[in-house]
Amino acid sequence: MVLTELVEIMKKNGVAGAGGAGFPSYAKLDKRADTIILNCAECEPLLKLHRQVLEKYAFEILSTLNEIAEAVEAEHIIIAIKAAYKGAVDAVKANLDRFPKASIGILPEVYPAGDEVITIYETTKRVVAPGALPITVGVTVFNVETILNVYKAIHNAEPVITKYITIAGEVKNPITLKAPLGMTYAELIELAGGTTVSDYALIGGGPMTGKVVSPTDVVTKTSNAVLVLPENHPLISKKLAKIQIDMKRAMAACCQCRMCTDLCSRHLLGHPIQPHAFMRSATSGVTKDVGPFINTMFCSQCGICELYACGQNLSPRTLIGEYKAGLRKAGVKIDPADIKFEQVNPQREQRLVPMHRLTARLGLTRYDVPAPLQDETIKASKVKIMLSQSIGVPASAAVKKGDKVSAGQIIGEAAEGKLSMPIHASISGKVAEVNDKFIIIEA
Repeated sequence: MVLTELVEIMKKNGVAGAGGAGFPSYAKLDKRADTIILNCAECEPLLKLHRQVLEKYAFEILSTLNEIAEAVEAEHIIIAIKAAYKGAVDAVKANLDRFPKASIGILPEVYPAGDEVITIYETTKRVVAPGALPITVGVTVFNVETILNVYKAIHNAEPVITKYITIAGEVKNPITLKAPLGMTYAELIELAGGTTVSDYALIGGGPMTGKVVSPTDVVTKTSNAVLVLPENHPLISKKLAKIQIDMKRAMAACCQCRMCTDLCSRHLLGHPIQPHAFMRSATSGVTKDVGPFINTMFCSQCGICELYACGQNLSPRTLIGEYKAGLRKAGVKIDPADIKFEQVNPQREQRLVPMHRLTARLGLTRYDVPAPLQDETIKASKVKIMLSQSIGVPASAAVKKGDKVSAGQIIGEAAEGKLSMPIHASISGKVAEVNDKFIIIEA
């Protein structure tokens, strides 16, 4: 398959990164890549879906990676995966002989092995410069479900209308479901047997990078998990803390121990982000040296600094994220060529964060149980489909109230000439509501 044809197929069928960021996948296809990496790190505690999907669809995923590699003329395919995911590893090994370009790259059982910059380093020893894209080192990274969606688009002309999502925590039957886009989290929790506590809160996504969400929020192309936790769980309290209080606590308690920087995943690769230096500058109000503020642009927001490293339970990640957002809003841009880039820290291997220790530190060990994959698409009576489900310009509604639509039909058109993705109906039915944010369909 030629590259232009593959780009059009992926764009037409709305394939976006299913790992969380939601970058339009067609925009990643680039002939500068000599290596394609499949990211199956799934490094946040309690998430299960990517290893489960790879185990079940190893051949389909490997064959699609091979088609992508041929289209961009890449020489190597690396399946980046942890040895602990034995079922998925065995499934890949059983198919490797059919794909001579492919090999397995075993990732360490650490967090955040799934940060694509770290995935690239662990599997190729190439270091992506601060602020640069993976393609600058000849690599393109895709996650597991994204590639399965590409397979469906190529071979079945099937657009993205469902999402695998793990329901875990305080539920009776932890499970990984295949849900139509637009289903509510409350409906998914009921399918997991309901909650086991009366006062609970929800985290959408992983416990490290996810946010507190509402039961009425809906599944999108980037949903990966719904974690049900007691309302008074420390993780919930941390994520709901007011940023003004976070700043005052930092002003009062930060002792400049450097643990946040010493364990920072990007800093250990030589990137200039130094959380302790930022905390010192931000809490003192001294802006003579703008370096610590500008360097927030290189934070991956992995959360190690505030959820694992800090002995004072402060919130460097949250405060850094606020400053980072402010810089972007102000139009601040950085040329990677202007950034001083250090070597990988020689003590990096001794400073990696083990998954079992992270899980225990977060108070989640009791929830780290199997969540079996149920691969039949759930039937939904009503869906609320968001028109913005990926990075870039949102889709614009292509239907009106009262229209009858079929599953897979385009209901949101991509912005012409922009980084944008079409949106498709996830169920057949009647359009009950349309606005510039979402479309509601009743079966």
